[in-house]
Parts: sequence; C-alpha cells; structure tokens
Amino acid sequence: MVPIIWVLLALITPLAAGEYNPVVNVGEVLIPWNDLPGVDGESHSWKQLEGKKVVIVAFTCNTCPYAIDYEVRLKDLAKKWHDDDRVGLVAVNSNLIDEDSLEAMAEKAKAAKFTFPYLKDEKQELGKAWGATRTPEFFVLDQERHVVYMGALDDDTDAEKATINYVNKAVEAVLAGKQPEVQETVAIGCNIRYKRSRRR
Repeated sequence: MVPIIWVLLALITPLAAGEYNPVVNVGEVLIPWNDLPGVDGESHSWKQLEGKKVVIVAFTCNTCPYAIDYEVRLKDLAKKWHDDDRVGLVAVNSNLIDEDSLEAMAEKAKAAKFTFPYLKDEKQELGKAWGATRTPEFFVLDQERHVVYMGALDDDTDAEKATINYVNKAVEAVLAGKQPEVQETVAIGCNIRYKRSRRR
C-alpha cells in the first residue's frame, strides 16, 4: 500500500527536470525498457522486475575510469541485496563506442564476475529518456517505479573516503515505507557518449 503522503507529493510535484538531472524529477514514473540485450545473450525487459519492491538501475560502462573505479563498489552493492527478493539491480551501458559494444561488455562482465544483468542500450533511448549523463549514475525506483533517488552511489569517488552510500540508504528507506532523506545528488563520472543529432 502506497503511503498517502507519497501519492499527494506525486500529484503536486511538477513534471520537470530535477535539480541535477536535465530530464526527470524525483517522484516521476520513468519510461520502461523493453528488449534490451544482455551479456547473457538474452533479451531483457522491465517486466522481469515485476514484484520487486525496489529496483536499482546503474548506468555504467567498460571504459570510463570512474566506472572502472566503482566496479568493486557496484559488486558490493549487488552482493548486499542479492539475497533480498524485494530488491533488483540492473546495470545499463548507453555508451556508443566500440569498447562498449555488447561483445566487449560480455568480456567485462565475465572478467569482473558481475552477478547482475548488464544490458546494452543500443539505441540510447533509455539513457536519454531518463536523463542519464554520467557513468556511473544511479537511479532507485519504488514498487510503482517512481524515482525515489538519483545521482551518485556515495559521497566520495575515493572509496576510502566515502562514508555515505546514498543508494543503500534509499533502498533501506523504501523497504521501511519511508522516503530517503537525500533524494538527488550530483553524479560524478565520465559523460555518456551519446550520438550527436544534427540540428535542422
């Protein structure tokens, strides 16, 4: 059952860009994905996460130094929630370069021993629709798939200095029927390499 205050907030929150996200705001229901190829050779869709009370989506890639630095923390995040059937985690790669091809992603996932779906946003439609601009960049969604948090994983790109894991706190808040104290932060990382469209 969705707390009534969340419903009221969703009704009064304007559909506009967030403080740091150029496209979506906290509280919005995001555009779902369908038929995204995964490194497992299968096609993945939003419906595979039905029943999950919380979904974590991480935009990442093979090549960005920040994304590479965060690999261990991403795997730790997956490990923390792996045995909780209420939580799902998916990684998405929207980069349009050869080093981030699906084949290269499969090699990365195998070498890094990823335990979560790693999907290729080949048409870059998902990344653009969600306003994802960096790797890594995280979104936490509730059971109705409203955005409850978006931005960085934690409060410092240096793992030894990081003290607050915003994503974990957001997941814990949703599972407790609450809203996260921090709902949006600046995602720090490499720019997602989107295909440039010519102006008409």
